[in-house]
Amino acid sequence: MTAGGAEGPAWLLDWPVSGGQRVSSGQLKTAPEDFQVNEQLWPELEAQTLAGPGIPAVISGAGEHLCLRLQKTGDNTEYVARELAQLAECRGFDVSFCGMKDRHAVTTQWFSLYRPGREADDAELMSRITERWPVLAGVRSPRKLRRGGHQGNGFVIRLRGVSGSRAEIDERLSKLAEEGAPNYFGPQRFGHQGANLDKAVGIDPTRMNRKRGRAGRSASKNVLYFSAARSWLFNQVLACRVLNGNWNVLMPGEPDSDSQVPTGPLWGDGGTLATGEQEQLERDVVATSPKLEKLFMATRMRPERRPLVARPQRLTWQWLDASTLSLQFTLLPGHYATTVLGDIFELEDMSLSHNNKL
Repeated sequence: MTAGGAEGPAWLLDWPVSGGQRVSSGQLKTAPEDFQVNEQLWPELEAQTLAGPGIPAVISGAGEHLCLRLQKTGDNTEYVARELAQLAECRGFDVSFCGMKDRHAVTTQWFSLYRPGREADDAELMSRITERWPVLAGVRSPRKLRRGGHQGNGFVIRLRGVSGSRAEIDERLSKLAEEGAPNYFGPQRFGHQGANLDKAVGIDPTRMNRKRGRAGRSASKNVLYFSAARSWLFNQVLACRVLNGNWNVLMPGEPDSDSQVPTGPLWGDGGTLATGEQEQLERDVVATSPKLEKLFMATRMRPERRPLVARPQRLTWQWLDASTLSLQFTLLPGHYATTVLGDIFELEDMSLSHNNKL
């Protein structure tokens, strides 16, 4: 079986779930406190208590980068990074972080600021930053933070207006804890109604490597659209595996068989790293989207792999009342809490200005 799709104007943005259908619905992000994210980078520092009225002591250590753990509500990660650059009087690219965190949530995450030789000013800088966001920890490091460099993300999520049978929901959550969920990319990556995919279809691949001037700014946008196309093709392959019932087991031709983790393709030059039966399946699925497949033929991006299964660690849940459910779990970097929960629940994101099903 294969998963159906489209190459505009109506892109498939809701993929099959592991149990055949969702058993419940619920409201997500009714308030920022209902969606809490804790980036896990240095657990020994993240457990520390504040050393003063909102300003921590800088932990012993040395290096050119001042790493700060901040708590934010209502601000996206890139906005905070830009503001930190202004407060620290440094260039925008001197501020780094491990991953994007939700805006409509209470999140903690680390940022690194390149400040060689300015250790004496750290306390004063942290005092200024604390006027904007709580500073929960600070440490000097010889290395900047890099995307995906954290250990994972911890979530505390409250779903409201939960419908359906509690017994059936509990059963599906127990299965989720044991087997995981299909590791789809979330629909936000594809833009409203797949707008990023529409843009991807129109990309000139020969412009992907230009880096200067106006062409460079255009190429930066192209990378976003290119990534959306790559992610959508991965979701299509995973959807096919879900329909075939083999999304969580190894297939003949799995290139990462030593890890015992089934993977799917992040398409690139040459297509896929899989061989044999698995390669044929992946090429057959991607061939149903010729406009997106063509996009990769003129690039030099190396094919990569991504796990097909997202496994929440230490998943626990508690019914707060008949229709309110609190869940707590940890995910690896690049895995999405809404995707994991979306395998069971039809989620309504209440932070959006209109009702948007995830």
